This record gives sequence, C-alpha cells and structure tokens, in this order.
Amino acid sequence: MSAVETTREDFAALLDESFGRADVSEGAVVKGIVVAIEKDLAIIDIGLKTEGRVALREFAGPGRENAIKVGDEVEVYLERVENAMGEAVLSRDKARREESWVKLEKAFTANEKVFGVIFNQVKGGFTVDLDGAVAFLPRSQVDIRPIRDVAPLMHNQQPFQILKMDRRRGNIVVSRRTVLEETRAEQRHELVQNLEEGQAIEGVVKNITDYGAFVDLGGIDGLLHVTDIAWRRVNHPTEVLTIGQTVKVKIIKINHETHRISLGMKQLLGDPWEGIEAKYPVEARFKGRVTNITDYGAFVELEPGIEGLIHVSEMSWTKKNVHPGKIVSTSQEVEVQVLEVDSAKRRISLGLKQTLQNPWEAFAEKYAPGAVVEGEVKNKTEFGLFLGLDGDVDGMVHLSDLDWNRPGEQVIDEYRKGDMVKAVVLDVDVEKERISLGIKQLAGDPFAEAGDVKKGAIVTCEVTDVKDGGIEVKLTGTDLSAFIKRSELARDRNDQRPERFSVGDKMDARVTLFDRKARKVQVSVKALEIAEEKEAVATYGSQDSGASLGDILGAALKQRAEEAKED
Repeated sequence: MSAVETTREDFAALLDESFGRADVSEGAVVKGIVVAIEKDLAIIDIGLKTEGRVALREFAGPGRENAIKVGDEVEVYLERVENAMGEAVLSRDKARREESWVKLEKAFTANEKVFGVIFNQVKGGFTVDLDGAVAFLPRSQVDIRPIRDVAPLMHNQQPFQILKMDRRRGNIVVSRRTVLEETRAEQRHELVQNLEEGQAIEGVVKNITDYGAFVDLGGIDGLLHVTDIAWRRVNHPTEVLTIGQTVKVKIIKINHETHRISLGMKQLLGDPWEGIEAKYPVEARFKGRVTNITDYGAFVELEPGIEGLIHVSEMSWTKKNVHPGKIVSTSQEVEVQVLEVDSAKRRISLGLKQTLQNPWEAFAEKYAPGAVVEGEVKNKTEFGLFLGLDGDVDGMVHLSDLDWNRPGEQVIDEYRKGDMVKAVVLDVDVEKERISLGIKQLAGDPFAEAGDVKKGAIVTCEVTDVKDGGIEVKLTGTDLSAFIKRSELARDRNDQRPERFSVGDKMDARVTLFDRKARKVQVSVKALEIAEEKEAVATYGSQDSGASLGDILGAALKQRAEEAKED
C-alpha cells in the first residue's frame, strides 16, 4: 500500500471521528449521553460536535418520575442537526412516542395487553399515556359496570387492550373493560371448577332485583331466585334480604359453559311438604292467613312454606261472579277446609264456603215443599221469575207456574223488579243449588177442584168476554174457563152470533172435553141443544106417533117448567 493511500484512509477515519456517527440523520431516534444538567434542561451529546438540550419535564410523565442523571444513556428524537445557535434540536417526547408506536403495533397485531396510565378526562372518555403514545379510553370501556367516580383509577399503571390503531392519523383506542372481562372470565372459570352442585357456601348479597338477588361467592356471582329464598311465599326479595347481607346458600345448578350458578336458601331447610297428606287430611279444617289475591282465587298460608289455593268457585255459596278481593283481604285470617292435596305438584285445594252452612240445606230444613215464602223479584228472564229468599239464595218461578189459566209469557209482564211476591215451595235440590217455586199454586188447581164437571155434564156458564170468533166463559161454581167457538153457540146457524151475548149473561152448555192431564176443558151450547132434542124425541114422541117436532119439544119444555116450579 502506498503512502498516499494510507494518508487518505487515516484522513477518512479522522473525519468520521470528528463528525461522529455517520448513521445519525434528522427525523430519527438516536442514542445520547447526558453530559450535564442545567436548571430544567438536560445537555445531551448524541455523538456530534454539537450538543442538544431537552427539557427535564420530557423525561417525566404520568406514572413516571424525572430520575435522569449525568452519564445516563437516553434515546432522543433528532429534529434538526443544528439550529441557528449551532445546537442540535432534540425531543425525548417524540422519541418515546416513536418507540411506543412500534411496540404498540406489535402488541396490537399479537392481541396482547399494553400498560398505560389514565391521566386526563376528555369529552366522552379519558386519555391514556401508553409510555409516550396518547390513547383514547371511551367511558363505556372503563369498567364492566358504570363507574361514577374514576378518581381511584387515575394516575395508576394498569393494563389495557388496544381496540383500534391508526398511525397515519395518530389515533389509538383502548379498553380497560375488555381486560377486566377476560380476567373475570378466567377467575370465574377457576372458581367454578372449585364449586359443586349441592355444596353449601356463604356469600354476600350484591344486588337485588324483582326476580331475585345476586350473591357474590368470592369473585363470582350466583342468582338466588325469589322462589328459592324460602318455602313460604316471598313477594319481593327485600322482604328477606338486604344488600351487603351475608347469607348461606346451597348451589342448586352450575352451567359450566355460561358460568351461571343457581342458588337456593330454602334448600338448606327441611321440606315442609314431606308427609303433607297426613298433616293436612282432606275435609279437615284449619286456620290460615291470606297472602295473595288473584282473579281466580286467594292463596292462604297454613304454615311457613305451605300455601293452599281457595279457588273463586269455593269462596261463597251464593256470590258466583264476584272478585275474590271483595270476599277476603290480604293478611286476613280465615278458616278453610282441605278439599284436595297433591304432594307431587305441591298443591293444596282449599274451600272457604265449606266452613259455612250450605244455604240451600238451611232453606230445605226451614221450608218444606208446600210452604209459602215471600221474596223480592230479582230478575225476569225468558223462562221465569227469580225471587230473592232467606239465606241470600234465589228461587225460580217457571212461566208454567205463574197462572193456571193464562200463558206465562202473558202473566210475567205483570211483575216488575223489586216487587214483593209470595210463592209456594215446589222443590229444593241442594246438590244442584236450585229452588223451584210456584205462584199459581197459592190458589187451588181449578181442575183438581172441578167437582162434578166431566165430559157430557151440563154446566152453567157466565160470559166473561165477547169476541168475533166466539165467547169466553167461566164455569160457575169453579175456576175453570173455556172458549165457545161461534159454531158451537147454537144449533141454528142464524143464532151462531157472538153479539147475541153480553158479558155477565148466563147460559147452559154441555161439556164436550175435560182432560185433567192436558188441562183442557171445552163446552158447547150446540151440543146441549142437540142432546136435549134427542132426549125429547125419545121421551115424548116416536116415529109413528104423528106428532110434530114442535109438539114434542113443547111438551118437553112444559114438563121442565113444571119440574122447576116443584123445585
């Protein structure tokens, strides 16, 4: 090697040594040595002939203290090699930010947690210092549950999960909630593995809802449903539990996939339903307290944990369409009778009305068939009248039992609601809860008291009404009525005129129909005239006597007149 070449290499080495490292360039992170500290500035040599100054505050930050000293090696961002004063322009903040972005991008790609410090509150959330890089923490991502006071979380190093990064815009979004959920899931999994169904454990009531209470079992919550708090009816968990209360519970069920745990308190106590049939035999009577009223009945507590249902149909003998709340009230003590016990379904059917006398039985004991009662007309229907009777029961008068002679549809119009009416008891059916009454039975049955009236008998009739088609008559000496058609008013067609008669007129007629079962009676003047003519012919004349019909009838009438005088 020539002397000239050696000189050139030495010169190049000296030149490199004079200007420092050749890899130093603006816009890059370089290493430097703290050579001096003046007031609030650190003098840093980055290997150039000139030195740079960095404010000491840039070495401090949220969760970090300013602890640099002379001789420490630090990384700084070289903005300019030399400014107007001949010094390098350096920045520790930018160096840390560049360094942090590289680390954060790697953590984001690998889905790893990063550590940072919440140092400020902004609109919609908080800012987090991730060792130089500033990230945004939305308020919804701070905790699993909403937190009112975040002061305890500020300025403390803690883990976060990066949700989104955009280096070009310089945006980073992080979540603390995700980390807590993962941690809790791990803890829950570990805790669940140590729990067993049927195990008794103590816990603290953490939250109370309408349907139950959440109990903290030491890092994992279990649900204590309201129906599993006690054997008796609990309308709301606050009747038994308070937040912060320590309770002993039994693990009923564990879902290892969802980590849901069902708890029970009543399962730690003896089951009151064991041997329930012997304790509450059918037809026995007990006293209990009304705990709940529904549209279909009322629940009665017989003892703690044992309730029975009084169905609305078993509450009152007479009040059929009344809400249970109008018969009993909550907390009222009542006497009930056991109707049915189903231990498998944990049901007891109770009756309230069975503890009271059946009003139909009481009525039957007091009023035998044939007795006369009086009641108020409660209702009119298409098939009869309903009367309110003693004992708050109703009796019915059927249309057919309103009047002996007139149709019920016509007679019922004469009655109004509220009228006081007398009636005869016809029948009492206790099982069907029916009382049959009759009004027409107050007067005797005209067919039963018809005397000598029979088919073929001659009766005297009194005209009660005159119509175009005939006349209405009443058989004197009886309560029987009949209608004589126009054609039956006389044998002679010229005399078959209803207008010949007036109300109050009396005449004799012959009974042509008398049917007690069908309750029908018919009379005829024409039939009587024909019968009298036949009788006269048979008595006063013959076919060969030569006497005229007029002579025969005259003789018959004369004899009848003489007999009437003798009488």
